[in-house]
Amino acid sequence: MRIHWLQHADFEDLGCIAPWLAAQGHAVSGTRLYAGEIAPEAATFDALIVMGGPMNIYEYERHPWLRAEKALIRSAADAGKRVLGICLGAQLLADVLGGAVTRNAQSEIGWFPLHLTAAGRASPLFADLPERFTGFHWHGDTYALPPGAECLAASEACAQQAFALGGQLLGLQFHLEVTRENAAEWFRHEQPAPAPYVQAPGHILAQRECFEENNRWMRAVLGRFF
Repeated sequence: MRIHWLQHADFEDLGCIAPWLAAQGHAVSGTRLYAGEIAPEAATFDALIVMGGPMNIYEYERHPWLRAEKALIRSAADAGKRVLGICLGAQLLADVLGGAVTRNAQSEIGWFPLHLTAAGRASPLFADLPERFTGFHWHGDTYALPPGAECLAASEACAQQAFALGGQLLGLQFHLEVTRENAAEWFRHEQPAPAPYVQAPGHILAQRECFEENNRWMRAVLGRFF
């Protein structure tokens, strides 16, 4: 399968997704949007992965490429391509599908419990995930559920943590793909202020088993989605 991915910052990559794609023999290409690279047309790939980033989806003046990116995501969705959006990517996907993106009541950064909804428990994409689990979070915004989509997961701080539409489109607000090395690099670029749902970097990075467990679940979801 030809899989293209969109990168929004030089320090936010595919995480554990990259070695999984390589091991499966997929043809992988990417666009560094932050560096001014122009993404290809949707006809050139079979699936699209839209990653996270420190910006918001409505910051057009600072990141003018956001408009073209949204158009590409819309084109890929309309063409029946598989589209996986993670964090910012999930918000971008929700936005182009008609789900408004707004500031969440709380920023959520660190290890916090999630639970699958009834739709999540019934979804083949999440068949390998437990009904309740601890996931890694790093977001301040949230999205409204797009028309026709199903909410698959929620947390105490954020009601919309995952959605699927038509089996081809999947948005994950949380970060199963992040490795401990990824998280350490993020903290070198940003030091979030303390808040009710913001954990200290030392605590977050100490949870080695959580990173490994999340990565196993990411590979399981990828296997079912692709």
